[in-house]
Amino acid sequence: MIKKLSLLTLLVPFIFSTSVSAMKVSTLADETATYAVETYKEDMINSLAQLVKHNTVAVEGVSSPENPVHIAFKQELKKQAAALGLDFKDDGFVVIIGLGESKDRVGIITHGDVQPANKTKWKQSPYTLDLTSKPGTIIGRGTEDDKGPISTALYAMKAIKDKNIQLDKRLELYIYMAEESDWAPLEEYIKTHDLPQMNITIDAEYPVVTAEKGYGTISVTFPNKTVSTQQAYLASFTGGFFGSQIPEDAIAIIENADVELLQQLINKAKAYKNIGFDFDLTDRVLTIKALGKSAHSSKPEDGVNAITYLADLISFKRWPANTSGALVNFINDNIGTGLYADKFGELAFKDDFMGPLTLSPTVLKQLNNGMQLNINIRRPRGKDTAILKAQITKAVTDWSSANQFPVTDLGTVVKEPWVQDDAPQVETLLSIFSHYTGVKNAQPISIGGGTNSRMFPHAVSFGPSMPNTEYTGHTESEFITIEQFTLNLKMYTAAFIELAK
Repeated sequence: MIKKLSLLTLLVPFIFSTSVSAMKVSTLADETATYAVETYKEDMINSLAQLVKHNTVAVEGVSSPENPVHIAFKQELKKQAAALGLDFKDDGFVVIIGLGESKDRVGIITHGDVQPANKTKWKQSPYTLDLTSKPGTIIGRGTEDDKGPISTALYAMKAIKDKNIQLDKRLELYIYMAEESDWAPLEEYIKTHDLPQMNITIDAEYPVVTAEKGYGTISVTFPNKTVSTQQAYLASFTGGFFGSQIPEDAIAIIENADVELLQQLINKAKAYKNIGFDFDLTDRVLTIKALGKSAHSSKPEDGVNAITYLADLISFKRWPANTSGALVNFINDNIGTGLYADKFGELAFKDDFMGPLTLSPTVLKQLNNGMQLNINIRRPRGKDTAILKAQITKAVTDWSSANQFPVTDLGTVVKEPWVQDDAPQVETLLSIFSHYTGVKNAQPISIGGGTNSRMFPHAVSFGPSMPNTEYTGHTESEFITIEQFTLNLKMYTAAFIELAK
């Protein structure tokens, strides 16, 4: 269950002094922001409804420009842009919706693709805007990440157009169609296109994001191996849905189980909070289902990892080393239920501004040659990539040697952290945030996630999520509150004017 907090409660940690930033929001920006909300609140929700209905998840083997759903989604964007009097350009993987004619430009960076959704987890379809299941919220895949911000940006630009504001810089909304799956097409696009001189990404958090941890994946394959034993053994251990989501489901199947083992596990399960376990013992086969809580893997503290907690539940014994038994032993030995790699060799470290490295098992994938454990990491600055990879390899190989179990196909991908130290718009954005939230002396922050900010000149992220709130993108209950949706429209309208005027 998501605890609903008041706006004041959420913002208290960001109040450091009694004086707001010296910069002020102009009367023109403030009046236009008010006009945008008073005029277009309902239209913005209707716009989002039309965007959410397209399931724009990536399809393996089909590039975005050839994906029929992506094509239909872009046609909807074109339709909405035309209705709002904005220009539209389809560059395949990238759509640009613009306002103004100047060669000097401000880029607004977002994306139109979404992560998969497990339809059985939603009260209504994840691709139908749900305004009734939880009053005051807008539920649906993409409402927070990132179709909601698209609709907000469109109507911020419409309000500016209505008021005939003469901008010194052209506004360009960049909508990338493979942010959740493949950044390579955008990297190629950037090589051959002239980008705006100043950019903001609307795919993260407020007040202003100036640093992002580096994304990484550790893939360890446990080869197919059976055991012959009369004692209880793990016949199967599965869980996880996709790589950037903290898994809320996991299942263990134990063969040669008995009532005594069942009762032992039931008693142990009573000590856990925030996670549920379901037990079924039939013909000496014990099936255990764990139900945790999904979250974006960049913020693992917001979730409850069903994989690690189920492994911990059955950690009362050393499992016979077949495929699943070895995998669970590995998780308990090297990860546990912690989030910061404290048990994973010498991998753990932190940066004072960017925070600690986080490590979370996210997907267990059955392969022809065994079971693959995929572990998501988010690393701050402060440790060389080569050292990180060496420490990962050593931790895995040391465990393999000590347990005489030959893990294979160790694949490690670790991307660099990103820090922006050349963005002149930061003070303006902080002032806008302070003006509309009442937060005093707001400061830039770092996040665990990665956005396309790092690919655009002088870019930082500005919303759409509030600090110290649970981020619901990538979860099975993704939503944005109507209050936040409206607040974003105010702040984006003001920001577009202040940055382009």
